[in-house]
Amino acid sequence: MIKSKKSIHGLPVYQPGKPLEEVRRELGLERIIKLASNENPFGSSKAVWKAIEQGKDSLQLYPEGSAPDLREKVAEHLEVDPRRLIFGNGSDEIVQMIASTYLEPDTEAVMADLTFPRYETVTKIEGAIPIQVPLKEGTHDLEGMLAVITEKTRVVWICNPNNPTGTIVGREELESFLDQVPDHVLTVLDEAYAEYVTDSSYPDSLSLLDYNPNIVVLRTFSKIYGLAALRVGFGVAHPDVVTELNRVRDPFNLNRLAQLAASAAVEDQTFVFYCRNQNESGRKQITGRLDQLGLFHYPSHGNFILFDTGFPANDVFQFLLHRGVITRSGEGLGFPTFLRVTIGSKDENEAFLKELESFLEEHKC
Repeated sequence: MIKSKKSIHGLPVYQPGKPLEEVRRELGLERIIKLASNENPFGSSKAVWKAIEQGKDSLQLYPEGSAPDLREKVAEHLEVDPRRLIFGNGSDEIVQMIASTYLEPDTEAVMADLTFPRYETVTKIEGAIPIQVPLKEGTHDLEGMLAVITEKTRVVWICNPNNPTGTIVGREELESFLDQVPDHVLTVLDEAYAEYVTDSSYPDSLSLLDYNPNIVVLRTFSKIYGLAALRVGFGVAHPDVVTELNRVRDPFNLNRLAQLAASAAVEDQTFVFYCRNQNESGRKQITGRLDQLGLFHYPSHGNFILFDTGFPANDVFQFLLHRGVITRSGEGLGFPTFLRVTIGSKDENEAFLKELESFLEEHKC
């Protein structure tokens, strides 16, 4: 058999949250609540369906590679120059583009030790070295990250809010960090959950682009916009950075229906506002009960909560799974006694909390 390149030897295959269909097949349950993959329990804007209908007669045609209509609408919504935008098949693809563009053997990329795992994966794929800095109370240790930047460093990854902890880096801390990052380093601010944040200390990262050309801000339509199945993400950066990323971007990487759907979704900010408010209520619903139960949880600013069950995570995960509630075990996330639970609708949250309490009742000393 032909051997693969050395840089991918031993790389783990990404394990997503357990799919609804798989659980239905395995356990034969009628009602299943999926709170594992940080998806939007309220679906997507109704305008999306009308937009997709418009594309039914054009499926034989390649999409426009530069996504001009979507580019114009996102630029208008964010109040940025359209030349600053690059679109991907989910923001994951742009993470890969950045690695392909700026990383190579004998270079380094700095990241947190417990964060979105694709940063480490794409770094290793390119033969570069991931330098991992431990989180500090569940949050990026920016001082620690600065301390490990060297002449070999090319990229710094900051997930804000961080996945899986849900914590944020504040405005003042981030700006101080960026002022000290050397000019040969690109700082990537992955803000997949930005639209859920209600904390006033959260950075306005887009405004930082005006005076720092070495920043890329990543956003996605998979979370609050509810378009995870269509895979639409984008980056905002200096036009020169966008030009370089376009050199490695696959042609026609963002399909026609995805472009139509995202264009409609970004125009319906009423739906976004509704989802943000519902998420905030759900966050309080879950964390309030966790506090009553005496279970530690990180202060989340996304649409998920990471909390300590006090038991092996897989045991709690399996208990909930067999009762039709899919969560995410912290065992594979670096938190062996924690669960990460997506904030669902009020009824979904209540069903999860009821089953969690059942587990704790059955296992109390």
